[in-house]
Amino acid sequence: MSIVVRDVLEHELDSVLALNNAAGPAILPLDAARLRHFFDNAEYFRVAERDDTLAGFLIGVGSGTAHDSSNFRWFRERHPDFFYIDRIVVASRRRGGGVGRALYADAQSYSELRYPQMACEVFLEDANDPVLLFHGSFGFREIGQHVMPEASGVRAAMLMKSLCSYPWVREIYGDALPQEAWLPRPRPQTVVPAGLEQRPTGTWGTSS
Repeated sequence: MSIVVRDVLEHELDSVLALNNAAGPAILPLDAARLRHFFDNAEYFRVAERDDTLAGFLIGVGSGTAHDSSNFRWFRERHPDFFYIDRIVVASRRRGGGVGRALYADAQSYSELRYPQMACEVFLEDANDPVLLFHGSFGFREIGQHVMPEASGVRAAMLMKSLCSYPWVREIYGDALPQEAWLPRPRPQTVVPAGLEQRPTGTWGTSS
């Protein structure tokens, strides 16, 4: 069946959390509060469905975001304007079936309208040659390496990809993209209702 890529829904956060934390050492673990932060603040947080089940997800932020990842800071110290892929996870049973490529293609369709480059990293430990090959086939190139203090000194290859459509889009439309239904839009930021706090399950509950 076809792969459907769409914005994540709030009730899916527990499933996304389980998927992330089952991905193995190539992906940093998350807790519910951190995932909720992404849900509330990430401009791009989309899932892929196959056979009506969650097959993967991708989270991305722009270079102007107040993001605390050391990898993100590494890119921002060197490049003024980019779209950063914080993480992409594909369910183990779905790997090799095109889910990762569908997510990357969708993320590129979003970012090439707004940013000149895409950035991400790949951990160099644990024999990640297939992952590097995947990114290379998608146009990413290594521009440096970074040792991650938040991951016990894991070394990462820092990858970037130029988005060739961006200069034309910027020249023609500037910051005023047309209101077309097929154009991907940034996710709306969540406004926390007064007197409510976050629950670990990713739902809102009244303060006690």
